[in-house]
Amino acid sequence: MSDTCTQWGDIPVLIDIPARPLALVILAHGAGLGMDSPFMGEMATALAAAGLHVVRFEFPYMARRRRGEGKPPPNRMPVLVESWSAMIAAARERTALPIYLAGKSMGGRAASEWLAVHAGAGVAGGIAYGYPFHPPAKPDALRTAHLVGLQKPLLILQGTRDPFGKPQEVTGYDLGVHTNVGWLDSGDHDYKPLKKSGRTQSQLIAEAASASAAFVQTTSR
Repeated sequence: MSDTCTQWGDIPVLIDIPARPLALVILAHGAGLGMDSPFMGEMATALAAAGLHVVRFEFPYMARRRRGEGKPPPNRMPVLVESWSAMIAAARERTALPIYLAGKSMGGRAASEWLAVHAGAGVAGGIAYGYPFHPPAKPDALRTAHLVGLQKPLLILQGTRDPFGKPQEVTGYDLGVHTNVGWLDSGDHDYKPLKKSGRTQSQLIAEAASASAAFVQTTSR
């Protein structure tokens, strides 16, 4: 299940494949680090161990950074959504498995935006690892309006200490009927828990992977 670097057309990807995959999960990175960050690597490994075929990719701005073209900021949402379309088209050419869109933070938000724009056509659902409900310290700047109209299931797995959306805030949001939030006790935006909790980041990532596999088993039928 070790990751393999390859190409899907002209898109570099990292792939983790279990022996008997339940579904294909396309996994996008967050705003600051690329597809090979420690979090992304550990999450992909945990998802594959849970029975999911994982394909990681990078948005155009991150690909430019990797090529040494400076440090451009994240692309605007329409470009991120278009990148998702390219990945989904490539996936459809390569698998008959159910397809899920997943991402860390910004990557998960962009996945949910794609589900909203395209009504989830051709995919089974989405998973967000640490959804950026709002910028830290700006609780009124919500990024949730599009979630209300989703036609496919979305699972958000959120640390209870995440400054982008804590339980006492999120429970009051209207997220529509297809969005569910699962909480990882003591985790922050990167699933790092408090030391006094007795838990580790790896344990929370494994918990998120297990919840993802259960979500896939329920929604892919």
